[in-house]
Amino acid sequence: MTRWTIPAITAVALGAATSAANVRIDRPRSIQVTAVRIPTGGLQPEVVQDDRAVLHMLYFAGEPAGGNLYYIRSTDFGATFSKPVRVNTQAGSAIATGTIRGGQLAIGRSNRVYVAWNGSNMAIPKGPAHPAPGRPTAAMLYSRSNETGTAFEPQRNLMQRSYGLDGGGSIASDRSGNVYVAWHASPLVGAEQGEAARRPWVAISNDDGRTFAAEEPAWARETGACGCCGLRLFVAPASELYLLYRSATDLVHRDIYLLSSTDHGRTFRGSRVHEWNLEACPMTSASFATVGSRVVAAWETAGQVFLGAVDPDAPAVPTAVPAPSSSGMRKHPRLVANPRDADVLLVWAEGTAWARGGSVRWQAFDRDLRPTGRSGEFAGLPAWSFATGAWRQDGGFIVFY
Repeated sequence: MTRWTIPAITAVALGAATSAANVRIDRPRSIQVTAVRIPTGGLQPEVVQDDRAVLHMLYFAGEPAGGNLYYIRSTDFGATFSKPVRVNTQAGSAIATGTIRGGQLAIGRSNRVYVAWNGSNMAIPKGPAHPAPGRPTAAMLYSRSNETGTAFEPQRNLMQRSYGLDGGGSIASDRSGNVYVAWHASPLVGAEQGEAARRPWVAISNDDGRTFAAEEPAWARETGACGCCGLRLFVAPASELYLLYRSATDLVHRDIYLLSSTDHGRTFRGSRVHEWNLEACPMTSASFATVGSRVVAAWETAGQVFLGAVDPDAPAVPTAVPAPSSSGMRKHPRLVANPRDADVLLVWAEGTAWARGGSVRWQAFDRDLRPTGRSGEFAGLPAWSFATGAWRQDGGFIVFY
């Protein structure tokens, strides 16, 4: 366990509202950032903290091409964890290879746990068959816990109208019993093959994840989708649904797009957030967090990681804030905000590549997304993994990797 202490800024208003003495005085305080290894040496941690501050974690373990997903939880901010519970019914049906195809976690009504993940080559059930050769493709697998989180239902495939799953999918839920699973793929009918034909799809459940309607395209605009890049879903406190994904327009415009829905995923609006022209697949992922009353998004462009506050009326991210300085090899940003002071921690992987690990870097920001204090680094990030964060009741943060 490694600990850094960094300075942050707290604003205090003094004097009467109409007085010239009503000024803001900056007082230094400390934010502790503690690094914790994933239990049992797992990879690809996904963390959600519920409204009771219980920390729910999903991680991968086993052979990267065909391993397992495990669920654990902590009631003491990561000091101790429950016994791991395997999520996938079939051993070896999850995948870590490529870093962006792993499991995703959401917590819904009554703190039920929902998990979605890309099926491995050995996973059953399979996804829909490729129309040309007729061979089955990878499945977007899903399971949910029982009410106590002590076991998971049999895994099932959610893909009915799309095929060719590649980049990682995502899952989100709200407190009204709605569960959303998204991925990008090609339509089974009426489109050419390749990245230009790919699009984001969303499958929706209105009964706490018990049943799902067949997936629908999230957006009518044809931007393509970067085949081996992950996308990310997020439900805001006001139940607005957001989706970040990377396009593949003309196979070279690898731009980040933001979609939003105010009708529980039935329709979406969208806009381009950040441009990147690249004749390759960069294998990227993205993140969201709630910071006070705002939603903040994070993504990668050209080897740098960025974050920015979402304008819900557009929807758009008017200002992209880069992590201070750049090594040119930054990937997999993850955001966490502490509800106590609305401080933000941006965590990312640095120096990683195919089948190669690297290090974890972090930077603290204030609620206005201004960098505060100094960044830190933790060595020893394993291959095929990334880091994520959680908040502590004392105002600090935990980085899991």
